Amino acid sequence: MSQSQDHGVEAAATRLLDAARTLIPCDPVRGLLPDSTAATGYAVQTLLTRAAEEAGRRVVGRKIGLTSVAVQTQLGVDQPDFGVLFADAEVPDGGVAPADRLLQPKVEAEIAFVLGADLADDDLDEETVRRATRHVVPALEIVDSRIAGWDITFVDTVADNASGAMYVLGGRPTPLSEVDLPGVRMEMRDGAGELLSRGTGADCLGDPVLAVLWLARTCRGLGVPLRAGEVILSGALGPMVSISAGGSYTATLSSLGSVSVAVKPVVDPAAGPAVVRTVGLPR
Repeated sequence: MSQSQDHGVEAAATRLLDAARTLIPCDPVRGLLPDSTAATGYAVQTLLTRAAEEAGRRVVGRKIGLTSVAVQTQLGVDQPDFGVLFADAEVPDGGVAPADRLLQPKVEAEIAFVLGADLADDDLDEETVRRATRHVVPALEIVDSRIAGWDITFVDTVADNASGAMYVLGGRPTPLSEVDLPGVRMEMRDGAGELLSRGTGADCLGDPVLAVLWLARTCRGLGVPLRAGEVILSGALGPMVSISAGGSYTATLSSLGSVSVAVKPVVDPAAGPAVVRTVGLPR
């Protein structure tokens, strides 16, 4: 990249960092960038990831977004995107996600893969992904955009860590050989039992294994292959649901079990606002 292009990428990263630090949504970053390519979006995301790691956060996996054809069409793209998962972003199954750390969150149900082997070879295919998968579990992903009003294009969401925020892993570990992933049926309900979202494994690129294969090939091409032990959120099985503070959400996936989370403020109002860690760009 030229010096002016680098400046645009750094300016976009700074804008997103400020939004995360202040918990005030920002303007889209696409106007700061030299172009709207995936490579430019990932250049911003890489700066944010490095800044987070320098502040002590640990990457433990990846998340895949835009696996729905309808959403791809809406954003005018023909491929998914991905972000990183941080260890401190995991919420225990049945636990509380702190609303104080979220801006404008939504929740979606997914199938999470836990890898037992690296996916770094040249001959990656569906069977390679299956052999490398230790097990799968049901998951909830809390997505959140640092960009006001979710006014995002493809490059905006890629830059913003694919709109990632928090995640929950539930159910029991299930070997791939024991489940037909495309045939998995998902229902998400709120605390009152109202149905909020419904879908199947086939709604994730036809088969969540194909989503993980896409990710494995993409990350290998970028020089950051998937490694044993990583958690991979393979993509939404149904429509995202807007979250309200104080709400609770449970997704039940046939053959895999259920996973749930509550979203509540966790800061004592008398103690003042939540303290948000300041993260700066790496130098």
